[in-house]
Amino acid sequence: MGDVDVLSTRFKSRLHLQSKTIGADRIKKAKENNEDIAVLSMFLPNASAREENRNFYCTLGDHCRLGDPNSTKAGTKKMEYKTRQWHENCFCCCVCKIAIGTKSFIPREQEIYCASCYEEKFATRCIKCNKVITSGGVTYKNEPWHRECFTCTHCNIILAGQRFTSRDEKPYCAECFGELFAKRCTSCVKPITGIGGTRFISFEDRHWHHDCFVCASCKTTLVGRGFITDGPDIICPECAKQKLM
Repeated sequence: MGDVDVLSTRFKSRLHLQSKTIGADRIKKAKENNEDIAVLSMFLPNASAREENRNFYCTLGDHCRLGDPNSTKAGTKKMEYKTRQWHENCFCCCVCKIAIGTKSFIPREQEIYCASCYEEKFATRCIKCNKVITSGGVTYKNEPWHRECFTCTHCNIILAGQRFTSRDEKPYCAECFGELFAKRCTSCVKPITGIGGTRFISFEDRHWHHDCFVCASCKTTLVGRGFITDGPDIICPECAKQKLM
């Protein structure tokens, strides 16, 4: 029998970042602590901003979209993230090249990605449908599945949260596995699946459910006791003696 495990939702939280307006004191504190936030601000013409403007250099360098990585034209905006700076229009996704603005983004190895490009490039994908798993799922044989894609190979019922087992690396619900592959009880003819710790008894080429292994005459359980075969039947020693009398 196999078990299903819910995938971590960490990936989902990474793609749903939030943007909000914060005050100057909060921005200063974020910069001092090198916090994982991006700050969008405007180039100012006043004297207090001149020194800061002189130190500005767009991260895109020679590829700066304004043509001058040192440009600090008053009224235009800049984006600051960690220790790096960009002009507003230069702070763009490294894949689609669209400016991030105030939308969500994901940093990875010095590159900046918009949420959709990050999903396309790095997201966990369902082994069955190959679509992105954004809100959890299940793992089976160390491979990710959407919950709705993880189904019985035979009847297609969703297996997440249910008992199931496998054959030839393929998952089956307990009912289908029993009907297709399991041994059958000599007494009740129902499948003996073994799923969930089901106990059974085997003798020669015959098999019984634990509860079906009883004397054919008196119906007393024979589990843990001696028994005698009587044609197709099994009987307890007491009933065997009665038949001989």
